Amino acid sequence: MNIQRFFSVFKTAGRGLALERKKLSIASENIANANTTRGLNGVGPYKPRRVNASLNGPQAFGMNLQNAKLKMRTTNPLHRSVPSAELGGGSSRDLGPQATVVKQNKFRYKYEPDNPDADANGMVKYPDVNMVKEMTHMVSANRLYEANLSSIEAEKAMIKRSFRI
Repeated sequence: MNIQRFFSVFKTAGRGLALERKKLSIASENIANANTTRGLNGVGPYKPRRVNASLNGPQAFGMNLQNAKLKMRTTNPLHRSVPSAELGGGSSRDLGPQATVVKQNKFRYKYEPDNPDADANGMVKYPDVNMVKEMTHMVSANRLYEANLSSIEAEKAMIKRSFRI
C-alpha cells in the first residue's frame, strides 16, 4: 500500500486552506487601507491587491489520473488480482490551487483641496476599494476554508475507520 495516497487529500486541502487564508489576509488589508493616500514608500496611494487562484490545469489532473490507474494482471484465466506493488499510483503534489497576488492600479479621486496629498487641481487619489466586495470575498473565503477543514476531517474519519477493519 502506498502511504502517499493517504496524505494526498491532506496536501490538496492544505493548499486550499493556504489559498483561503491568503484571500482573507488580502481582503482585510484592502479594507484597512481603503482611505490610505500614501503607500509605504510615501509616494502614491495604497494599491489594492487581489488573489488570483489557478489550478495546474487539466493536463496535471489527467497525468495524475493516468498514473493512479490500477493495472490488472491475470494470474489465472478465472481469477484477476492486483499485486500490492501496483497499488501505488501517482503523487498528487501537483494538485490543488496556486495563489498569486497582483496589485491593481485602480483609484478613485475625491476633491479635497486642503489635503496635503491633493494635486494641483485639488484632487486626492484614493485606492478603489469596494467594501461590499471585500466583505463578500472575506465571507466566501471563510466558507471555503471551512469546507477544506471538513474534507480533512472526513478523510481523518475514513482513515480511522479503515484501521478498525
